[in-house]
Amino acid sequence: MTFPLIRRLICSVCLIVVSCGVLAADDTAPPAAIQPFVHSPDLFPILPWDVLHGWKAPHRNPKHGLESIAECNFTLAGFVKPEDLPLCEKLGLAAIMAPSVSDKPWFGKWREMSAEEIDRAVKQMVAATGGSPAVLGYFIMDEPGVPAFPALAQAVASVKKYAPGKLAYINLFPSYATVGAPDKSQLGTATYTEYLERYVNEVKPQILSYDNYMVEHSDDLADQAKAASYYADLIEVRRVARKYGLPFWNIVSSNQIRKQTAIPSPANMAFQAYTTLAAGGRGVSWYKYYQDGYAYAPIDQSDEKTPTWRYLQAVNHQVRILGPIMNRLTSTGVFFTSPPPVKDLPPLPGKLLQQVESTASPRGFSDARPPIMVGEFRDEEGHDFVMLVNLSLEKSANV
Repeated sequence: MTFPLIRRLICSVCLIVVSCGVLAADDTAPPAAIQPFVHSPDLFPILPWDVLHGWKAPHRNPKHGLESIAECNFTLAGFVKPEDLPLCEKLGLAAIMAPSVSDKPWFGKWREMSAEEIDRAVKQMVAATGGSPAVLGYFIMDEPGVPAFPALAQAVASVKKYAPGKLAYINLFPSYATVGAPDKSQLGTATYTEYLERYVNEVKPQILSYDNYMVEHSDDLADQAKAASYYADLIEVRRVARKYGLPFWNIVSSNQIRKQTAIPSPANMAFQAYTTLAAGGRGVSWYKYYQDGYAYAPIDQSDEKTPTWRYLQAVNHQVRILGPIMNRLTSTGVFFTSPPPVKDLPPLPGKLLQQVESTASPRGFSDARPPIMVGEFRDEEGHDFVMLVNLSLEKSANV
């Protein structure tokens, strides 16, 4: 297919091509009970997945706090306290509030609370923010299994009740969490798909947020079995999100997640951001901002910026420029060149793009053909967009 080029936007690993073609709509209406979270299209959430003052007492007063987060080109501050909101407003940062109902904020105590207690706790959490316009949402829970779903459904309903238009923020497990019976596994289901489907139908969330750090665990994609998990979760979360009309956010890594794993680099950080965009993701979260128990984080143990901070600042800058454009598009397909980087990924041809050829050496010094991810999109006027992402962390791609 030949595309009349209107605009070409080149970033470190991506290319957007715009055409004048029209693509027939293929969206299906989600169930009425599912209400997606809606915010200004000019905001693309880029979140440092960390607590500004630390999870536990004594809470720190970081040298590199909200001003540093804004300077690093984040658009969303997490996770903050009510006293931080005036500065968020001044800096133009949206905010997700830190949890306030548990001394174990990763899991919360929702399962131990009655419906009335949950409703009261959410009401108090909302009231504490004083109606600040900086508040985007409230942290509810991280990585719940299915036994927590009934309590989370109440928490989500209470946020909708007391803070209409705000987000009840819950983040899900990746597929490499353990599966099985609810009392014997992390997910509490037999498959990841069942976990996602039950979460949407039982909790009725406003977004899907999940984490997957397999880019680092795969030794920068060298271990194909582990790399396959990253792609599989991205494709499956996207599928379920589209099925129910929900936006999805991806939590990716900005540190050395384990001692034996890869360290952050401009290439692997750009890879995580741009594959999320090309799949139609509506938010990118970076775990994490402060080092604590993780090496090579953006802010180290001495509360100083590391080289990772500079990499992250550059990638975030690109994402916050592209994000408002992507917010106005609908993802219509994701495809990969052949051979794909791992098995079982949807191959070209797509609905718009039939074929993509790439080479790492236009002058013929190498036969390497970096794999390309193709994201297809449509805007409200029927114009077609294509995003191409170089999936090689070692070689540039001439497309």
